[in-house]
Amino acid sequence: MTIRLPDLRGGLRAYEPRAEPLALTPGAPLASRTVFSAAHVVADPYADTSPDAPAAVDWDATLAFRRHLWSHGLGVAEAMDTAQRGMGLDWAGAAELIRRSAAEAKAVGGRIACGVGTDQIAAGSLAQVRAAYEEQLAVVEESGAQAILMASRALCAAASGPEDYLEVYGHLLRQAGEPVVLHWLGPRFDPALEGYWGSSDLDTATDTFLEVIAAHPDKVDGIKVSLLDAAREIDIRRRLPQGVRCYTGDDFNYPELIAGDEKGFSHALLGIFDPLGPLAAEAVRVLDTGDVTGFRELLDPTVELSRHLFQTPTRFYKTGVVFLAWLAGHQSHFTMVGGLQSARSLPHFARAYELADGLGLFPDPKQAEERMRNLLALYGVAQ
Repeated sequence: MTIRLPDLRGGLRAYEPRAEPLALTPGAPLASRTVFSAAHVVADPYADTSPDAPAAVDWDATLAFRRHLWSHGLGVAEAMDTAQRGMGLDWAGAAELIRRSAAEAKAVGGRIACGVGTDQIAAGSLAQVRAAYEEQLAVVEESGAQAILMASRALCAAASGPEDYLEVYGHLLRQAGEPVVLHWLGPRFDPALEGYWGSSDLDTATDTFLEVIAAHPDKVDGIKVSLLDAAREIDIRRRLPQGVRCYTGDDFNYPELIAGDEKGFSHALLGIFDPLGPLAAEAVRVLDTGDVTGFRELLDPTVELSRHLFQTPTRFYKTGVVFLAWLAGHQSHFTMVGGLQSARSLPHFARAYELADGLGLFPDPKQAEERMRNLLALYGVAQ
């Protein structure tokens, strides 16, 4: 049986779905790399809400997906941009997500780190930005989770130069109870973050970023770099103080960055590991044995799918992530908080389905095919 999928030229092409999934089962804990999947939230499709109203979350399905990731040995990076922070999920919703997920992690023994930002304010003075960060840091630390200090739109707007970043981050690191992860999210993920660290020149910005870390190495567990620039990440990685980890957030070049070289490697904190969770975990277990070639053979073929999901406008990658979760059976519907399911085109969905199916990512390929057919019919594509 074939399915007809729309192409980018306005036509239809025949595709024969895969008959069997890639056989992946939970295995031994990951050893050589620390790996977090930034996880999405599942919307409540029955809620009577609107795109600009507070998010309605299906908590049971959202937590079940986190248990799926933990079962394969992955850590969960919670309330990050993958969970639609600032794109459908407000701070009240994020705080509830942090509390619920942290409690679930404690119950099942899963690793969790949670995003700390300033999204309860749209803008403000540096003092207001610090206070917003402090409020969120308190919620994360009280939950028992590790903190990830995310890039702040409000700080980017309020700061007059690098010295303001040094002051705000220095203040937060001094008061953090445990070592945190610093997250540098580039403007391709969020255009409002252009010029973060006080300069649009990346060399200057990098120097400021590294100055923050060098001043507080005992309070920085690691950094997450999401610039989609492998060479820059490697340069930053080699300049980190001893003991400070680099977690790649590069959804274009992650296999080579995780594999590393003779001078070091990156750990991982990736949005693409939401749909790739079991496959990514299996690849890292192969890497744990020292088999770099086997690791690359498993993970390299996934890059085409990742680059497709993260294509410009990159910030809408969440739509493809949730679409694949629906096809894979992790949720019963394709609805997103903020109505973001409309952010990608039908040809984009068709290609995502084809690439993911080709990788064997769907536990039930027949169910995925049926759901893809239903979506095509909704768009008026006859089979």
